[in-house]
Amino acid sequence: MRAAVTGGAGFIGSNLVDALIADGADVLVIDDFSHGSLPNLSDAVSRGAELAEVDVRDGARVHRAMLAFRPDVVFHLAAQIDVRTSMVEPAMDAAVNVLGSVNVFAAALAAGTRRVVNTSTGGAIYGETDLVPTPETTPADPISAYGLSKQTAERYGRWFRRSHGLDVVTLRYGNVYGPRQGPRGDTGVIAIFCDHVLSGSRPTVFGDGSQTRDYVFVGDIVAANRAAAAADLSHDTYNVGTGKEIDVLTVVAAVAEAAGVEPATFVPEFRPARAGEVQRSCLDVSRARDELGLTASTDLRDGLRATLGWVRTVLPEELTDAPPQGRAI
Repeated sequence: MRAAVTGGAGFIGSNLVDALIADGADVLVIDDFSHGSLPNLSDAVSRGAELAEVDVRDGARVHRAMLAFRPDVVFHLAAQIDVRTSMVEPAMDAAVNVLGSVNVFAAALAAGTRRVVNTSTGGAIYGETDLVPTPETTPADPISAYGLSKQTAERYGRWFRRSHGLDVVTLRYGNVYGPRQGPRGDTGVIAIFCDHVLSGSRPTVFGDGSQTRDYVFVGDIVAANRAAAAADLSHDTYNVGTGKEIDVLTVVAAVAEAAGVEPATFVPEFRPARAGEVQRSCLDVSRARDELGLTASTDLRDGLRATLGWVRTVLPEELTDAPPQGRAI
């Protein structure tokens, strides 16, 4: 298989690239390295992965890279991922997430790509809903510009399918965490909490901590992408998560336990809730389980141990100087 991965130097993308290389695929990484990290790809490059330093907003360069490589499958993970940024810079958010996606879809079509696996958000696209866990049949009603831009990108994917026959399937992720998620940025609350617990500082919680999310380990996201690339699918949209609703204060306590720290010493500092954040988010993942054949998701405790192990290996000075990587969706 020949696979192109946009955002392939980022947190999720680089984990996917490693798995594809291990599968024997020829891989092209398309990334502008504004948030992704070249060290994330050190093993993949040594094993033959090709790199194209391209911003997905540059349609001509995306087109040239795709035509030169001719991928069978495109995994589209490049995105502006921060809800807070989207609320204050909606034009930039839309340029990356909407225009960038249109450029990737158009280039994949021109290159004769068999399927595009598009990345979207289950955490932000449904908005506030009483149906939790939330299935894909729930109408999207995002309250953040980020959720709106990802919804728009999904609709362009459907338009490319209907108008041009391009096979675009979208995966809507829960809140992804795991190794290579940057703990010094504004996204990726678990990585941030892991950094705090290891440095002996207090975690910051925005709101009262009762807000819930579906926390899914990056290895399970990689498995979903690989399955979506190969499966005979009946739908074009799939939630990918655990189906388990966990509040922020429970995560704080779980991080302390995984790190071997007394929870009473890891007490949050509370700040006002931030605009654009939903109160409850948890995904109904039965469709993905049935059609993608995904097995049981990684337990939070096991995922936290893996994440803490990675954070421990990163030198503090490297974290301070590195750009925030976040979760690349």
